Amino acid sequence: MSKHGRVLVAMSGGVDSSVTALMLHDQGYEVIGVTMKTWDYAANGTGKRITGCCDLDSINDARDLAVSRGFHHMIIDIREEFGASIIGNFTSEYMAGRTPNPCVLCNTFIKWEALLKRADMLDCELIATGHYAKVREEEVITSQGAEKRFIVSKGADHTKDQSYVLWGLAQKNLARTRFPIGGFRKSEIREMAAKSGFPQLASKGDSYEICFIPDNDYRGFLKRKDPVAFDKLAHGKFVGTDGATLGEHDGYPFFTIGQRKGLGIALGTPMYVTEIIPETNTVVLGHKEDLEKHTAWVRQPNFQKVPELRGEMETVTKIRYKDKGTPATISMDGTHVRVDFHAKVSGIAPGQSAVFYDGDDVVGGGFIDREPKQP
Repeated sequence: MSKHGRVLVAMSGGVDSSVTALMLHDQGYEVIGVTMKTWDYAANGTGKRITGCCDLDSINDARDLAVSRGFHHMIIDIREEFGASIIGNFTSEYMAGRTPNPCVLCNTFIKWEALLKRADMLDCELIATGHYAKVREEEVITSQGAEKRFIVSKGADHTKDQSYVLWGLAQKNLARTRFPIGGFRKSEIREMAAKSGFPQLASKGDSYEICFIPDNDYRGFLKRKDPVAFDKLAHGKFVGTDGATLGEHDGYPFFTIGQRKGLGIALGTPMYVTEIIPETNTVVLGHKEDLEKHTAWVRQPNFQKVPELRGEMETVTKIRYKDKGTPATISMDGTHVRVDFHAKVSGIAPGQSAVFYDGDDVVGGGFIDREPKQP
């Protein structure tokens, strides 16, 4: 019988999840490591990856570490769920003129559900991942009285903080989740790996690309998914903010809000994608200042620090992963959260996530949308 109980640890084969498993094992937990196979790199022609996760080499690294420390490890195949939900959403969002963030969806709606399902099957009380974030239980005061909430907050290493991608986690999932490395810096985690006898782990690079697009060529990926549809989108129009035609493009899904490079058109001055209109296969180009806006609308919100949003709340809102955040007032506007920034922000892209912070705590988040049409 273990000292602290049984925990299911998501092990990608990278340094962060590996140290997570080692820490919990050393603390006396009964660790069961699990590696999720989300994508078949060989079958899809992407070959061997150097700094990624969940390819054959990474799976072997995770298994070897578990064997060396004497705890169980298994591989679960979630390619079907991943393909239907994550890749399906990825292509449909671009076809809708939005810019998706597949890592948010994968974390909150695929990996956590897959982990908890296996945790129940294996009688694991907890699950753990190698995210740079923290989670705590706290009593908050609501209109209904005192209520206990599980709150995600930023990791100690703000340069690696991953709280942004965790806004979608439900309370029942957070109650069983642990982030053991959230209180450490990346340099400390690498040092722990080296001291634990795994120098090859300590020197592993980080993965930044989308796992199913390791070459970062999302345009090529979209074309391969539906070549007929994209052939029909050729000869779309570039227009200026005044509506004047500026040239042609190969299809609106190949562009994102704020894009400047790779437009395939020279106009003598830097131009940016300011709007995408899928209904007419139109991409609007403007100057940098045309990207600056005071307001954003957010659909499908999930709140963590509060059970629901009542009235107005002051937050710092991030509109992309590397965004430093901007002070904003948030309020409900029908089914959407209205975000009124205290200063203009640039490049608000529908499809990306907006995450609301109170200090280091995640208040909640949702998907950026176009301005909702008034009834």
